[in-house]
Amino acid sequence: MARPIWTGTLSFGLLNVPVSLMTAERKVDLHFRMLDARDNTPIRYERVNAETGEEVPWKEIVKAFEYDKGNYVVLEPDDIKSASAEGREAVEVEAFVDGGAIVPQFYEKPYVLVPGKKAEKGYVLLREVLSRTGKVGIARVVIRTREYLSAVMPQGDALVLMLLRYPQELVDLDEYRIPAGSPSQYRISDRELEMAEQLIESMSTDWKPEDYRDEFRERLQAVIQKRLESKGVVSREDEPQVPEDASTNVVDFMALLKQSLETNRRTPAKSAPASKDEGAPAKKTARKSAAKSATKKAPAKSAAKKAAKKSAKKKSAPLRRTG
Repeated sequence: MARPIWTGTLSFGLLNVPVSLMTAERKVDLHFRMLDARDNTPIRYERVNAETGEEVPWKEIVKAFEYDKGNYVVLEPDDIKSASAEGREAVEVEAFVDGGAIVPQFYEKPYVLVPGKKAEKGYVLLREVLSRTGKVGIARVVIRTREYLSAVMPQGDALVLMLLRYPQELVDLDEYRIPAGSPSQYRISDRELEMAEQLIESMSTDWKPEDYRDEFRERLQAVIQKRLESKGVVSREDEPQVPEDASTNVVDFMALLKQSLETNRRTPAKSAPASKDEGAPAKKTARKSAAKSATKKAPAKSAAKKAAKKSAKKKSAPLRRTG
């Protein structure tokens, strides 16, 4: 069984439900290694300096953004950390929208929300309300270091979290030549429409995902199996245990729901300015980043001198073929 991505809370209004975020997809692609055809030795890729041909160790590699062809701005680790969202393990529902309002291309990757111990009541409450109203919760969630937009929706007895793409990640459909207008403009008769509807009706059936298989993968596996002299051994991972601190005490859900409703009625529908308390962690982070940058200046100069000496020694060194 898969391990949780993280264990935290699902919150809407003043209600907090302890949950574990679990993956809802399984990669089944066949992976291949590249070999040297002369002796079937694996090909190894090296991190090589483009000018000197010298292999570069991981500790000497920095990240940079190419803002123009051949021109880079180097980023320090603290620069990237300062842009990362805080790693809170929480799914914070900000609003509820009609499920049909989200077009398919916004959906990216599925996860399953699994309730923690003694958290079933809040979990079932949200699941049933979403099912009855046809609504979907729009939330933000931090996975590892990146913040994602997501949708919380019911599926059977479960709550599913779907990562969403941002609008700027999608191509505007107006960029393509797509036929617009009525069917008559394209000389489509009513009789043709009726016959097409009859054809679709005759081919209609219930959606049964288990009826569909990756036939190419199955055929390729059969080919691989013929070439195998022996089967590999697959190890199983131990089933993950939900931490004890994921449990909740008895909560007065009615009181929290009433309080959430009253808060929403009094609060204008616009984003509130950040409070002083919210700004405090940012200031602390900025001070820490400044301190770290100051302590790293001296080692950076030393590393630059070493790199200059290495480049001088190996200026005439020929380029080395990798692999």
